[in-house]
Amino acid sequence: MLDLTLIKAITLDLDDTLWPVWPAIERAEQALLDWLARHAPRTAALQAQPAARHEIREHVNGLHPELKHNLSALRTKAIRLALSRSGEDPDLAEPAFDIFFAARNQVTLFGDVPQSLEFLAGRFPLVALSNGNADIERIGIGPYFKASLSAQQFGVGKPDPRIFRAAATAAGVQPHEVLHVGDDAALDVLAALDCGMQAVWVNRAGLPWPHDALPHQAVATLAELCGVLAT
Repeated sequence: MLDLTLIKAITLDLDDTLWPVWPAIERAEQALLDWLARHAPRTAALQAQPAARHEIREHVNGLHPELKHNLSALRTKAIRLALSRSGEDPDLAEPAFDIFFAARNQVTLFGDVPQSLEFLAGRFPLVALSNGNADIERIGIGPYFKASLSAQQFGVGKPDPRIFRAAATAAGVQPHEVLHVGDDAALDVLAALDCGMQAVWVNRAGLPWPHDALPHQAVATLAELCGVLAT
């Protein structure tokens, strides 16, 4: 069970905790294809083939292991490679990525999230902690957060304890005073526990818990967590 007396700050995962990520990614992929169809049609035809798109991404990932946490850079390099292979202008990669990234941040928050963020931010400093490249300012939830820390920005991602400790520092507290909240059993919950934090598993899909070590609390929604913290 949670020890509410210890909590002085909350770190929050983003993708699949505050919104479903794959609908946003799929919309962004389509926005990118639509833009390429107008500006680089041969590349659009190549990118429309799932096998080719996967091969290009894997090739870029293999060439640039140092960028494994920088999803934006990897995406841009993959677009550039597709343009080059198609005989079209590789300098279109940056504006093409801008189209993708704008759509990637057009997320649909889970219904309980806006009110829950308002509740949580009114009681604790909140720090966004994500392995993804979502931009909380573009999404419109930036005012709720004291800080935002991503693997892309920090250079390592969850479950590395360094990014959890950095998030605690950003909140102005010690790790044991942090409650981390996220949907991923390993990257969020187990990793936070290993750092001495309390951890809440947001299990919107009603899945069975897959590990021996347990979260301090499991909830189906952020609203349920707010109810726990209000007691």
